[in-house]
Amino acid sequence: MDESRQSPTSAGVVLRKLMPPPALCGFLLLLALVFAVSYAVGAAAGPVAPGMHGTSDSEGGGTGGGEDMGDMDMHGGGH
Repeated sequence: MDESRQSPTSAGVVLRKLMPPPALCGFLLLLALVFAVSYAVGAAAGPVAPGMHGTSDSEGGGTGGGEDMGDMDMHGGGH
């Protein structure tokens, strides 16, 4: 009878060892909540850069991010 009483206790100990600490679960939940809120605020604000286009562009069908580079030097060195 002692073995049957110890079996659930040892199973509970093993289960507690496999579970992450409650503080870690709370932190991950808070991190996901902050990410969701910031994503929602960013989606509501829309694009903030002048001339920024969406993914459905009638001219080239691209994202509009790398088409017009202006006078930017892409060599990146010490010229």
